[in-house]
Parts: sequence; structure tokens; C-alpha cells
Amino acid sequence: MPWPPISQGSSAYSSSDGPPSDLVRAVPTLPNDANDDPERGWMTVDQGHALGEPASLATVIRVPHAETEITAELVRDLLRDQHPDLAHRPLSLGARGWDNQLWRLGGDLAVRLPWATPRAGALLLKEHAWLPALAPRLPLPVPVPQRLGEPSARFPRPWIITTWVPGDPADRAPVTRGAEAADALGAFLTALHQPAPATAPGGGDRGGMLADRAEGFARGLSATVDLGLIPDPGAVRAIWDDAVTAPAWDGPPLWLHGDLHPANVLTADGTLCGVIDFGDMCAGDPACDLAACWILLPDGLAGRFHQAYQPAPDSATLRRSRGWAVLHALGRILIGHAGDYGRPGGKPTWGPPAHAALRRLTATIHR
Repeated sequence: MPWPPISQGSSAYSSSDGPPSDLVRAVPTLPNDANDDPERGWMTVDQGHALGEPASLATVIRVPHAETEITAELVRDLLRDQHPDLAHRPLSLGARGWDNQLWRLGGDLAVRLPWATPRAGALLLKEHAWLPALAPRLPLPVPVPQRLGEPSARFPRPWIITTWVPGDPADRAPVTRGAEAADALGAFLTALHQPAPATAPGGGDRGGMLADRAEGFARGLSATVDLGLIPDPGAVRAIWDDAVTAPAWDGPPLWLHGDLHPANVLTADGTLCGVIDFGDMCAGDPACDLAACWILLPDGLAGRFHQAYQPAPDSATLRRSRGWAVLHALGRILIGHAGDYGRPGGKPTWGPPAHAALRRLTATIHR
């Protein structure tokens, strides 16, 4: 059966860079699924100890191992085999992420292939299954899956072709038109956060109970304190303690993005212009996504975002969202610190927005 023509109505797709290839070095394997998710846990790299560094200074997020070398020639061959009508288009590497590689295909498409983590193929299949139905109601462009690549002798895992969303990742081009961005983020999450069907993927550690992340929070706080990276750990702890004691979400599971951080939100002319990487999309507590306002928006705009988001979140949801925000900020501070020192998994552009988020959050404790 021939593949349908590519839709011309969708935007193109851009993604934040993953760890540079020269930083993807061998690191010890973790005994659990923290290997697959940069927010699930922190680890000590033996290389840091060999340099005489304290254990905390060598604490970084695990870098995934590439299972298959992906080259332009391989991507071109896959297209010729399964989507020959697209094989003639210009092809260039866009990014290497935690889970997938992104190759730009012509001016309006992207090829995304799992390359590092065991979960990567499943994340792409999840996007392919669910995002096309959600995308039309979203007020910002997203990478809409257009075609599926089947596992084959050339490449043993599924892959997808999506639209290409133009813009710059917000960790590299931060929001400067804050009021417009707050309204845009509120409108986007209002549209996304609708009741999900019973068959939707579960939230787990993204949209589930915040208390289930207590161990990760404690490890992140300890690591950042040991490194002298946060000035007021007591305030961070207070925000977390308040969040985990807030009443749990008692509404229906809502559709969530699950990974709304600056590298997954695109900007143009100082405001939001797209949202990418829906691999962690799930159904659950909206507080996980609402945390994004603290790291994406400039000072003083969380309130405007909360007014733009409908229905207005209740006090308990806002408290939980602050807990998610400090949890995410701690992890990204460590990733940024690793990047500052050229360590595996490090991304120096992740540190500044995460530090700003903690500063905004802890300032609310001292009012």
C-alpha cells in the first residue's frame, strides 16, 4: 500500500542538541532505568575520581550509549528502502539527543531515529500513535509524525518522519517578551491538558505522585549542595516538603507533555513558537507540566501564566507544581555544571535557566 502524501499544512521541526559526540564517553552502567532518563537519577563517573575530584564533583547525568552508528548514508538508504519518494531530499544532521538522533529532511521534514537508550524506539512509537490526534488542537506548532519506518536488516528499530518546527531552543534563545510567552504557554497547556482516554500511556514518574521522586530529590539536593551550586538549600527543601504534603490530584488523568524544559520549547522574536520532543507524553497530574513556568518565563510572570491557564489551578496543584519545578531545576543544574567542565552528559546551556528557576522559587519563600 503506498504511503500517503506528506501534509503541507504543518510546521517544520527543530530540536535542541543532545550531548556533543565528543562528550559521549563510556560511563558505568546503572542498575536501574535511570540509564534511560536523565531525570531518574545521578551517578558518579569513575573518571572524576581518577582526577582526584570529590565524589560530588563527578556527579553527572548518565550519558546514553549509542547502539548503532547512524550516518547520512544509513538514513538515505532507509529512505530509499521504505520511503523512496523522500529519498532525494537534502539531508543533514540536526541533533543528537538523549534518546534519538534528528536528521533534517528537506525544508519541512525531519527523520528521528533511536540511537542510544533501550526506551528510545518505544518513545517514537508513542509519539506516532498519539500526537497526530492531539496536534490539531494545540495553538503552537509541534513535530507531527507523518510516516513510520519499520525495523529492518539495515536498522533493527522503528523510526519516524515528522514535520520540522522552526525556532531556537529556549535554553539558547531565552524568552524576552515575557507577557506574550506567559499567555502562549498558558494557552498551549490549556489546550493540551484535556482528559486522556483509558488507553493513554500512564504518567508513572512524570505525571504520577511527586512523593515517589523523593529519593531523586534528596540525591539532587545533596549533590548540588556538595558542589556549592545553590545558595539556599533550606528554602529548596521547604518548597519540596510543602509540595509533597499537598493534596494529590483528584481529577481525571490529563494529557501531559511530560518534559517541558527550555531545550524542548522553541522561541522566535523573544516568545514561544513551538514545542518539541513528546516522547514522555502521558496521562496524569498536570502539576508536572505547570512547573515549566518557573524555568521558561522571566521573573514575575508565573502569576500571569497561572491566569492564562484554564481552568485556574487550585492551591494544591500549584504547590505540587513548585515541587516538580525544584526537582527539575536540581537535575538541570547538575547537567549544566557538568557541561561547564566538559564532562559526559553536560550541557552548559541548561544551567542558567535552572539556576534562575530556583532563584524565583526560593524568593517566594522569603516574601
